[in-house]
Amino acid sequence: MAEVSVNTTQNVNINFTLADVGQRAMAYLVDLMIKGIYLYIVFLKILIPNEADFLFTDFWSVEAMVMIFSLPLMLYSLVQEYFMNGQTIGKKLLGLKVIALNGRQPTFTEYLIRWLFRPIDMSISFYAVGILSIMLSVKRQRLGDIAAGTAIISLRNTISIDNTILQELAQDYQPRYPEVVRFSDNDIRIIKELFEKIQRKRDLKMLDKLVEKVETVSGIKRMEQPEKFIDTVIKDYNYYTGQ
Repeated sequence: MAEVSVNTTQNVNINFTLADVGQRAMAYLVDLMIKGIYLYIVFLKILIPNEADFLFTDFWSVEAMVMIFSLPLMLYSLVQEYFMNGQTIGKKLLGLKVIALNGRQPTFTEYLIRWLFRPIDMSISFYAVGILSIMLSVKRQRLGDIAAGTAIISLRNTISIDNTILQELAQDYQPRYPEVVRFSDNDIRIIKELFEKIQRKRDLKMLDKLVEKVETVSGIKRMEQPEKFIDTVIKDYNYYTGQ
């Protein structure tokens, strides 16, 4: 299992599991299917039924209309990765995410660079450049990732997890802190064991220290009371690792 070590802004090294070619391909196929559905709706349900109307429309108006309908396809990955915190619908379903190797949240410029290299990595080379780059790169990066300083990680940990970190989640559970993926299984196990000890002894000073440490290491900005915060961190980690 290939991993990448990222040094965060808090000078903490965190290991992430890198997504392989198969996982990235599956996520891409899901996104491609969504684009296909969009094309079906646009052309078979909107454009073709109204084809007669276009005969009386000037050339530039038709071109403008085609361009407008094409924008969602062209900007699909760029817009979604920027607004969905490094994920498209396909990546989200497959548990993948774009991260910056400098330890910070990827910027719009980095997402843009990845997007600009897509034709080279994919369409122009019939995917050969992208696939070879991912297979040969130590960090499993396509050319766009190398240029942008990014990588794609898997949020689903395939290594067996100690039962002590498992947490029951409701079917409609909504996570609040995606930064929890920076923790390892062992980190969460330690956090949970300390939290349970704190709850038994009602040690509020220790709770404050634990909260401070979790915030410092993960970069999370707490949005709730300390006890609720730690409980949410543990649950969010279970959510993102697919447990």
